[in-house]
Amino acid sequence: MTLLSYTDEVAAATAPLYERVRRVIPEIEWPAHAPYVAEINRLKQERNAIVLAHNYQTPEIFHCVADIVGDSLALARSAADTDAEVIVLAGVHFMAETAKLLNPDKTVLIPDLGAGCSLASSITGADIRALKAKYPGRPVVSYVNTTADVKAETDVCCTSGNAVAVVESLGVDEVIFLPDEYLASYVAKQTDVKIISWNGRCEVHERFSPREIEAYREGYDDVVVIAHPECPPDVQEAVDFVGSTAQMINFVHERKPERVLMLTECSMSDNVAAEVEEVEFVRPCNLCPHMKTITLPKILESLQTLEPRVEIPAEMAERARLSVERMLAIGRPKQ
Repeated sequence: MTLLSYTDEVAAATAPLYERVRRVIPEIEWPAHAPYVAEINRLKQERNAIVLAHNYQTPEIFHCVADIVGDSLALARSAADTDAEVIVLAGVHFMAETAKLLNPDKTVLIPDLGAGCSLASSITGADIRALKAKYPGRPVVSYVNTTADVKAETDVCCTSGNAVAVVESLGVDEVIFLPDEYLASYVAKQTDVKIISWNGRCEVHERFSPREIEAYREGYDDVVVIAHPECPPDVQEAVDFVGSTAQMINFVHERKPERVLMLTECSMSDNVAAEVEEVEFVRPCNLCPHMKTITLPKILESLQTLEPRVEIPAEMAERARLSVERMLAIGRPKQ
């Protein structure tokens, strides 16, 4: 692991970037981040590389080295459009696979191969083949939080932001929707299409509970509570707004509640708080252990070595790519 020093030159070069995160990163911590921020940004230009960062990445990554940020759908769209020769995915492995599917001739890096996802690991391509045999003729809609193996058995992918639009675009009465059972329940309430679901869950969002929400409301009388549809149904019923990652962010930016509680991965609250100074964030901290395996030193090492690379078998990639491209062809949902 490369060890770098905090010099006067590094301090000057990174000072504007620290201004972006000063509300969420204490000044005493910045000297530990700044040398890596400076070197990553220098090396990106040398390598013709970009960093794509998910909303759950820590602020020093999200605001200081990422070229493109967003939820899974935004990153997928950006991966399809980039001219960079090297893509570093600061997120989890399925996101890096999606970037590789859309950029088969480019170098796609994931700084830690162990950055997984409880949803992605909850189902396999073999599971889908069994579901197809049990429910013949039903199209398969897979959450983008799935492996390339699963996407290869899928008709069309979706994200939490466009799931309803994707389901209704198929023009059928019944679909197989997987793997998140809570997102499936949320979609089922928004459409007349019958949903055949799977029992996958996000280990971050399933830990929230109505009792926790009640405790926060007792402590903060005026708090506005918003939640991701990966949360359990009883949590969704107890909050003021349910929406995708992008929709939650837009809610805060547009409505600017005096105080907000975001029921999602806690780095996302930090990243939004860095941008919306007039809103007070109450932070329940459910960390994604997989997202947090991505760090500045690992991003730097990945750029230096151009490893670990994401590779997908050609036959699997060809079929999986179709399901992602079909998702991207469907219009953006209303926010």
